[in-house]
Amino acid sequence: MRLMAARALLCFSACSTWHVLAAENKAHPGGYPTRPVRFVVPFPPGGGDTVARIIGYKLTEATGQQFVIDNRPGAGSTIGTAVVANAASDGYTTLFATSAFAISAAIYRKLPYDSVRDFAPVASIASAPLLLVANPSVRATTVKELIALAKANPNTLNYASNGSGSITFLAAELLKSMAGVQITEVTYKGAGASIAALLAGEVQLMVAPLGPALPHVKSGKLKALGTPSAQRSAMFPELPTIGESGLPGYEAVNWYGVLMPRGASQQLVSVLNQHIIASLEAPDVRGRFAQLGYEAAPSSPEQFGKQVREEIKQWRQLIKDAGGPQS
Repeated sequence: MRLMAARALLCFSACSTWHVLAAENKAHPGGYPTRPVRFVVPFPPGGGDTVARIIGYKLTEATGQQFVIDNRPGAGSTIGTAVVANAASDGYTTLFATSAFAISAAIYRKLPYDSVRDFAPVASIASAPLLLVANPSVRATTVKELIALAKANPNTLNYASNGSGSITFLAAELLKSMAGVQITEVTYKGAGASIAALLAGEVQLMVAPLGPALPHVKSGKLKALGTPSAQRSAMFPELPTIGESGLPGYEAVNWYGVLMPRGASQQLVSVLNQHIIASLEAPDVRGRFAQLGYEAAPSSPEQFGKQVREEIKQWRQLIKDAGGPQS
């Protein structure tokens, strides 16, 4: 009798365990994640890390496991990137990358990681239009007028950047090179600090993310001179592109995506990719992105990897053509 009772208890326990595991695997395809995941953001809070927080919240909601935002700024985003390159490839430390990831690979000759070899692309998340904006004190209302002003007064205008590994830096340097003007860079820690300096008049210009800059343009605290994208922004359709305004062929794009350390299994990459794509399809995420000036840009791991590799080559060629060797 006791033996039968013991067997029944063992069967009940096993069945209960099977049901729990089945429920976990249904909630987390492939059994991942089963504990918190760290999103390393290689720049300070403010600006682009808003995208990481939006998608991290949605992933937490979908998986039941927290996606923790870990800001690790410094050295043109390379410090935080190196943290992920050296992390375990178990899927619990991931990199929230931006255009700075490709730009750093183009600018720096020696990095503490290999931008292609040491990472497993997971997914593209979003793109963000940029704006060339000026403090109202600048006596120019168009790109042509700005170029004329800069040529007549070399080295008297300053522009804000988020560091040499940022799109705000390379976009401005590309403008200088193509226009043949001398404008001085002033570096700040993050888009929030850069825009604050521009508003205060510490600097006169910036190629800024559209989302954080647009409210100040609408209030008249900043002047928008042009957009660096190939096409006019849907959020600011009356503003011409910089290419339309006297610099044909000028283009700079800001993007956001996720990578894992090299060695992450295809299953881990695929599961996180699926979660990200599902999150990007959610109406509340797309609505929040639209409010902030971002556009959802879901992709497969293969598509995102190709995008990153091609952009590294593109920026390297542009820097070479501009006569700016890698540091």
